[in-house]
Amino acid sequence: MAEKDADIQKIKELIRIMKENDLVEIDIQHGDDRVSLKRAVPQQAALGPIMTAYPGTGAPVLAPQAQPAGQTPGAAKNEGLLEIKSPIVGTFYEAPSPDSDPYVEPGARVDSQTVVCIIEAMKVMNEIKAEVTGTIVERTVKNGQAVEYGQVLFRVRPD
Repeated sequence: MAEKDADIQKIKELIRIMKENDLVEIDIQHGDDRVSLKRAVPQQAALGPIMTAYPGTGAPVLAPQAQPAGQTPGAAKNEGLLEIKSPIVGTFYEAPSPDSDPYVEPGARVDSQTVVCIIEAMKVMNEIKAEVTGTIVERTVKNGQAVEYGQVLFRVRPD
């Protein structure tokens, strides 16, 4: 039992390090042991992490929590805004390269053909277009963050 408590303490320490360094994901393998941790996406982060078993290994992993029914943070301020959502699971990048300016920032005007970001999936860089016309009001994800299918990336005030 003491060994299990020590493992839990190590996992809690890893979670603390992830939060302090704003890491989204960490995967550690040592021999046959493996620990994989993923932080919840920003709109779910306020609810806090949950630990579950990593499929097939029994190793703890952070799992995103569902938003409680009827509670949508900031719903009133987002009325009338359009959302640009991720069409795939992958990693969000705001610019074509680390030393380039972001494709768009809040206040930028976009149309349906404006590239707003890149999502890397399976080592392929996929350019994501706005597909709406208006002004970027908010970017909801951070550069380098893992995103899910259908996750809101940007909010746009339509023209």
